[in-house]
Amino acid sequence: MLPFEKRFLTLTLAIAGAIMLALLALWLPAWRGPALAGLVVTGLLSLIGMRDLVQTRHAVLRNYPIIGHLRFLLENIRPEIRQYFFEDDKSGMPFPRDKRAIVYQRAKNQLDKRPFGTHYNVYEDNFEWLHHSIAPKSPATMGFRLTIGGPACSKPYDASVFNISAMSFGALSSNAIRALNRGAKLGGFAHDTGEGGVSPYHREAGGDLIWEIGSGYFGCRGADGSFDPEKFAAAASDPQIKMIEVKLSQGAKPGHGGVLPKAKITPEIAAIRGVPMDRDCVSPACHSAFSSPVGLLEFLDRLRALSGGKPVGFKLCIGHPWEFLGIVKAMVETGLRPDFIVIDGKEGGTGAAPLEFMDHLGMPLRDGLSFAHAALVGANLRSEIKLGCAGKIISGFDMARVMALGADWCNAARGFMFAVGCIQAQHCHTGACPTGVATQDPMRQRALDVPDKAERVARFHQDTVKSLAEIIAAAGLDTPKQLRPQHIMRRGADGRIHDFSQIYPALQPGELLSGAKNTLFEAPWRLASSTHFAPVPEGV
Repeated sequence: MLPFEKRFLTLTLAIAGAIMLALLALWLPAWRGPALAGLVVTGLLSLIGMRDLVQTRHAVLRNYPIIGHLRFLLENIRPEIRQYFFEDDKSGMPFPRDKRAIVYQRAKNQLDKRPFGTHYNVYEDNFEWLHHSIAPKSPATMGFRLTIGGPACSKPYDASVFNISAMSFGALSSNAIRALNRGAKLGGFAHDTGEGGVSPYHREAGGDLIWEIGSGYFGCRGADGSFDPEKFAAAASDPQIKMIEVKLSQGAKPGHGGVLPKAKITPEIAAIRGVPMDRDCVSPACHSAFSSPVGLLEFLDRLRALSGGKPVGFKLCIGHPWEFLGIVKAMVETGLRPDFIVIDGKEGGTGAAPLEFMDHLGMPLRDGLSFAHAALVGANLRSEIKLGCAGKIISGFDMARVMALGADWCNAARGFMFAVGCIQAQHCHTGACPTGVATQDPMRQRALDVPDKAERVARFHQDTVKSLAEIIAAAGLDTPKQLRPQHIMRRGADGRIHDFSQIYPALQPGELLSGAKNTLFEAPWRLASSTHFAPVPEGV
């Protein structure tokens, strides 16, 4: 009776149908055509079912021949089913539907208003809002900008407060890079290259570039993978490159290197990255050009000189607090300063990363940003160094919230990906992006129309900065610089309301130098060293 159990019944019926149709084709010539067509279908199903019974890779198929394939089909389309039919406006991850929708609407210059009140439960834990003023101001009509570059910088950069975060060519398609940079040119803001080097697609439209240099030193790499100062100087002289950013770590996978197998290295990638095609391309987990906080600052100072005085800084996701404080100590001791620091939150991540790194390594943006801001204030360095940040920043409120914690400007990666057409299909790591954004397949990326998407990038930037201006004005302020932690409120787990100054650490100017008593800084400051990243042994 085993063939007639429910789990085997589909196979039994397929075999029985194939036999019956074969006999029908033999005995009734008038029915031969339809019978043979049916025989092809039932025969194929029978062969699939018999193969399912004997294969050893999938237990489900051995026990449920033929119909077991439905499980894999439904699993493949599970994200789409959830997103299109079951996900509400606030619960989608990593970005909910309403956040994606606001990008699409602003990018397309469509109505971005909502009817009938907020969908949030404003009395639940962690609900946040910004205090408004009874005497609001008129919104600023000009986009907010800032000058990045300290005393040692001879070519400071006039930057927007909202820019495109690091995304490399290779992770994104050539058409996506073209659209992003053309949009940056149209809107007058900057485009971070990511650590994959400056490609021809970054240069095509002439938009302002921030050249990110990772541990692989792509574009300024010697034959042995080390930093090559001559190659760097030649590349950095390009007037399109406005700033140099050294990547120490990134939000999605801090402390994790990468390998591009030689089989995937095309002549184009080899030329852009400056790597040979006969060996794997390795991005180590750490830099070889320096090994200490002082070494990092000396390297940055060297890059500034080699670039002709352009602003130079570094990006990191905060990890061990004593390591960042060691860099702060090195600044105090040597007098060397970066022109800027970008804090990347662990919630960032356009690239693929191991699940453990993506979920459980690195400090979230607001915690890392508030820590870095407080440390610089406590060492009397904050006025000399600009702070940027990145990590799930989409809206004007997202920007206001981090600016209240000390950010001078914001970067966004996935927000601008949405602007060029990303639908959060989450196939970025497979090369099968349905909208041509995160793929190297020429047929897939041709779907991305560069002129149209460039306009959307510029409009998204424009309307998001406009939204920030309206929020700032509603709070009775003139510029984002006037935002303070006290402006942002959060409901705690106990139902009580706290402002950000009660939640995030703060130091008084010079407090670290005179001996910090704040428990979040006292021990890490004692463990921090300017000469090595490892903690100072207790008692030394």
